Amino acid sequence: MNNQPDPLEHIQRLLESKSTAKQITYKNLLAAFEILSKESKRIVDELKKKVRPGDEDVTLDFRIINEHEFHVKLAGDLLIFVLHTNVVTFDDEHAVMKSMYMKEKEVNRYFGQLMIYNFMSDSIKYNRLNDPGYLIARIVINHESRFLVEGERQLGFLFNTISEKPIGESDLNTIVKLCLTTAIENDLMAPPFPQVQFITLFQKTEKTQELGAGQKIGFKMSYHGN
Repeated sequence: MNNQPDPLEHIQRLLESKSTAKQITYKNLLAAFEILSKESKRIVDELKKKVRPGDEDVTLDFRIINEHEFHVKLAGDLLIFVLHTNVVTFDDEHAVMKSMYMKEKEVNRYFGQLMIYNFMSDSIKYNRLNDPGYLIARIVINHESRFLVEGERQLGFLFNTISEKPIGESDLNTIVKLCLTTAIENDLMAPPFPQVQFITLFQKTEKTQELGAGQKIGFKMSYHGN
């Protein structure tokens, strides 16, 4: 007699648990991203009323690119907020996976991701495709809307354990403000002189805007997962 479990029953259980949890996670992610967008616009509007930089070229701007991306321009910095459509998990060595909450139910460990990158605004303006951007923060959210944040400076420790409550408007407002602060506090560093000492005629003719472009300093994520 064959005592092996029926593969169809196993697939059914996966569909009813894991796949359903992933769909709920994605819906939660979309809801959080919408709030993140609204809070970002609200903060930019508040800054426009308060900031008097003394130079009309020092601009602040909020722009929706599509349902999965929006931008915040903060003078010379451009923050790009991106919703990743794939639901992921962490490897077993990640600190969050050692919490009791993760061990209660397997579906607790599946997360959607919101990524926040910092580019130089001139990189976009002049289409400098080789300019690097930096990941300031990664927000991950699960099927119960519980979340954590990996990131720079305060972002790296204020929300670095899985939350007890679902992510809310005040959390996302704080995260946006911390991202803007981190971006504007990290200055450009000129490339070493030998790197820009020699150029080709092609670089001079085709890529003049790239010559001598600085790079952001101070970004180093504490953990790089999936």
